[in-house]
Amino acid sequence: MNPTNAFVENLDREPLTKHEMAARVARDIPHGSYVNLGIGQPTLVADHLPAGSGVVLHTENGMLNMGPAAQEGQVDPDLTNAGKVPVTELPGAAYFHHADSFAMMRGGHLDVCVLGAFQVSAAGDLANWHTGAADAIPAVGGAMDLAIGAKRVFVMMTLFAKDGTPKLVPRCTYPLTGLGCVDRVYTEFATFRVGPGGVTVLETFGITYDNLAQRLDVPLSLPDGS
Repeated sequence: MNPTNAFVENLDREPLTKHEMAARVARDIPHGSYVNLGIGQPTLVADHLPAGSGVVLHTENGMLNMGPAAQEGQVDPDLTNAGKVPVTELPGAAYFHHADSFAMMRGGHLDVCVLGAFQVSAAGDLANWHTGAADAIPAVGGAMDLAIGAKRVFVMMTLFAKDGTPKLVPRCTYPLTGLGCVDRVYTEFATFRVGPGGVTVLETFGITYDNLAQRLDVPLSLPDGS
C-alpha cells in the first residue's frame, strides 16, 4: 500500500490498463476485509486479490466468499456475480436471500465496496446511477445501499469521459448516489484521496502532477499538504 505521507510520480510507464487499475485497488484492500465489488470494472478486482489476502467477497445477489471470474471449463450457470458474470466459489462459500444480502450492506457489515462512477466530487460525493440524459436508462441497483452502508468506498473509473471532460469534479452535476461517501478514487492516470479536505494525489501514472492539475478543474494537493 502506498504510504499516505508519500507521493509517487510514475513517469516511466503508460497510464494503467483496466486490469492494472484493478490490481492497484486490490493492493489497497486491507487483509481480511469483507468487500463488495460493483458492476463493471470493479468486478476485475476479484481476479487480482493475492492468495492469502483473507478478503471475503460479497455479492448483492446473495453470495459470500466469491472467487475469481470463472474460466473456460469452470462455468456454472448458477454461480454469477451481480453483473451476471460467471464466477467461482471459494471454500466456505455461502448463499442466502437478497433480503439478507441487503441487510449486510445496510447494516454496516462490509468493510469496503468498490464502485464505478459517472462523477465523483472533490468532497467525495458520488454520482453513478444516471447521467440525467432524457434517453438514459437509470440503474440504481444496490449502489445507494453500498455507498451508505460500507465503511469505506473506493471508486474505480476512467478519469475522463468520452468527450474529454473530467469525471473528478468540483461538484457533481449528475443525480447523486450518496453524499461524502467516497474515500479513494482509482483511475488510469492517478490515485486520489477525496473528502472534506479536498483532493489529494497519492500516485500518478504516465503524467506529471503539474499536467494533471492543468487537466482537472479541482484544486489538488500532495499528501504532505503542499
